[in-house]
Amino acid sequence: MHTERDLAIGKHDALIVVDVQNDFLPGGALAVNDGDAVIPLINECMRLSTAKRLPIYATRDWHPVGHCSFVKNGGTWPNHCVADSPGAQFAEDLALPDDVIIVNKGTDSDKEAYSGFQGTDLSDQLHANGVKRVIIGGLATDYCVLNTVNDALANGFDVVLLTHAIRAVDLNSGDGDRAIASMRERGAKIHDGSVLTD
Repeated sequence: MHTERDLAIGKHDALIVVDVQNDFLPGGALAVNDGDAVIPLINECMRLSTAKRLPIYATRDWHPVGHCSFVKNGGTWPNHCVADSPGAQFAEDLALPDDVIIVNKGTDSDKEAYSGFQGTDLSDQLHANGVKRVIIGGLATDYCVLNTVNDALANGFDVVLLTHAIRAVDLNSGDGDRAIASMRERGAKIHDGSVLTD
């Protein structure tokens, strides 16, 4: 697999931070193994993006109590990221800038929404800001990252996937690796460097 060690960010780029929320971190209701390991690199990406005055979007699950994804309602997952609950809050160590643009998803009780684009105006916001390429990291590789990347590509954006800043649920062993391969096949560029360069 071709990977890029250095990544220059430019004026038509935006950073999308996917679902770095307490319920997806170790100890959370739907914890992703090693999920907190994504935070330092994402913080560095946000620092560089802020220095270049590039937009930063942070998606979050923001579910009603009766959301269809919950096991008690016939879904796959335990209750997680219920709107306004501590578990739905962004990770304490995630250094979101004051001007971060927050994108709530999964807000309809009868609709699953793994992608930050599904049921939101994220695509319109990106196009309005002149964004041509999105840089994506967060949780989890095989669900919300995968679907956000695929929808970004479908909406005409170039995508760089930060593989050092994602972690997988791996409900089935290897799901994360398969998701990365799928995103690459669809056209996402893979960046596995530990630090973005400007």
